[in-house]
Amino acid sequence: MNQNVDTTDALKQNQITEGVIWKQLLLFFFPILFGTFFQQLYNTADAVIVGRFVGKEALAAVGGPTGPLINLLIGFFIGLSSGAGVIISQFFGARQAERVSQAVHTAIAFSIICGAILMVVGILTAPYALIAMGTPDEILHYAVLYIRIYFVGVIPNLVYNMGAGILRAIGDSKRPLYFLIASCFTNIILDIIFVVYWHMGVMGAALATIISQLVSAVLVILVLIRTKEAYHLMPKAIRIDRDMLLRIIRIGFPTGLQSVMYSSSNVIIQSSVNTLGTDTIAAWTAYGKIDSVFWMIISAFGISITTFVGQNYGAGKKDRVYKGIRVCMAMSFTAAIALSVLLYAFGNYVYLLFTTDAAVIEKGTEILRYLAPTFFTYVCIEIYSGSLRGAGDCWIPMILTSLGVCALRVIWICVAVPLRPTIETMIFSYPLTWATTSLLFIIYFNWFGKLRRKRFPALFKK
Repeated sequence: MNQNVDTTDALKQNQITEGVIWKQLLLFFFPILFGTFFQQLYNTADAVIVGRFVGKEALAAVGGPTGPLINLLIGFFIGLSSGAGVIISQFFGARQAERVSQAVHTAIAFSIICGAILMVVGILTAPYALIAMGTPDEILHYAVLYIRIYFVGVIPNLVYNMGAGILRAIGDSKRPLYFLIASCFTNIILDIIFVVYWHMGVMGAALATIISQLVSAVLVILVLIRTKEAYHLMPKAIRIDRDMLLRIIRIGFPTGLQSVMYSSSNVIIQSSVNTLGTDTIAAWTAYGKIDSVFWMIISAFGISITTFVGQNYGAGKKDRVYKGIRVCMAMSFTAAIALSVLLYAFGNYVYLLFTTDAAVIEKGTEILRYLAPTFFTYVCIEIYSGSLRGAGDCWIPMILTSLGVCALRVIWICVAVPLRPTIETMIFSYPLTWATTSLLFIIYFNWFGKLRRKRFPALFKK
């Protein structure tokens, strides 16, 4: 009884199933955006400090071939964990406190187990993967050192992501933000100490990253333990509930597989970029940090609409789901276009944060001005897939993304790049696949998806 009361109180506080839609989306969006910003900031701090104080070889290693490889291994789990967020948001919206508790304890246990597996796999196999990607000899040592240290601390990383996902699923996007701020400043301070003053180079940047991730993991676990609401975490009760785990995997697996497909295609692109030399690798690395602003914004909208749809779908509020999707789509397009204009006009100056090498800055500006105007072509993919995921419709969106983005991107790289092996040919694969997949999502969402207006079953009966 107490758990049900706590859940009801929490619903009154976040009002995701009540209140003005655009206000509720923005109240949820901004903490996620700032949280993602600080998450990216501590990754970018590694690149900035290493690039400025160690050299362009270290910069290329920290954010070049290691980035797609880390995303490939960790992204699958993050995708799986999204299934926990959907399940918890739906049970929370339906006010089923006992099921919320089961999902929380299963999710945390799952993150610990997956973290242990990923740590072993990452440490043992990553060096061979870097070699297979064609990582240049001058940066291979840096890359291997960074990625092995990174995977030593992967368990706290996964625990934080799962814990933050739990909090967001019940409508609390503020505390994950606070934890990331603490983690970010921890990373920056340690970067300065380890790299600038103690001259530890890439090792110092990697150590700073895993220590900061440990800080955020401890903070999120403390919150889950101390709360008295339905998502209260009891350490002794952390175990796998088989039925709940299957539900989480059933929803999260398509997203995890989709992440693997994304990362695999990016690994292939990175392998192609690696053939163009250290200057291009460093420029591509810096571009990845700059365009992360767009991915922060669009992913924050995606997470917001997933939770919004999940809770309102669980509560059976059909009209509110559709209105929320329309509002979120409009805000996302506005943000994408505005950011494209800003980055096209002023993004070249940002490269000075990473390096003073003229060749790297020139190549990076060329990449930025090619891709920034095309950001809007990705919006429909993120918002429609997030909406469908909130309703538990995951498999077809995963297939659409895998074919439209990942498979088509790989085909382009394998067919077009050998004919014209330039950076322009490689990066054209992004707007080509975004536009194609957006069209597929528009068709599926409006005529075939689970949220098309003729099919909106009540998930829970009250």
